[in-house]
Amino acid sequence: MTGPGRLAGGAGAGHGPGLGLNTLVRLQRRRPATEPDRRPALPDGMTAPLGFDAVAVPDRLGPLVVPRLPRVGCVYADGSRWWWIVPSDSDYALPWPSPAHYAPGALITGAARLIHRPEGTLPYTPPIPLYLALCRVTGTNPDWSRAIPA
Repeated sequence: MTGPGRLAGGAGAGHGPGLGLNTLVRLQRRRPATEPDRRPALPDGMTAPLGFDAVAVPDRLGPLVVPRLPRVGCVYADGSRWWWIVPSDSDYALPWPSPAHYAPGALITGAARLIHRPEGTLPYTPPIPLYLALCRVTGTNPDWSRAIPA
């Protein structure tokens, strides 16, 4: 039989008292809060007329990608990844190479800080050159160059 604040069939069921609800509530409150995904603020004076998404890459790849790009837009870092701002829907019919992660709406996990601000008013890194640079540094063939099975 379970009393007030006890869970039937929980840990210790049949072997003494179970976990009380008060204990479970205290344990939940002690869990570290994860930061919600959020959209980065664009620098003052920048506009995104095409909307924006983000492409995340492990931070070890970021410096390898930069010299391969004709233009680098806003780039954010969160300690383990670099997040490149691209126009919305830059993933349309384009599977980004692993380990890149495409984030619709540019919802970035954790606290990211701006590490590169381009000249001008547009925050975008051109998505096709970014895609090709990522393919190059990851050793992945671009999707359109793969053989089509017969």
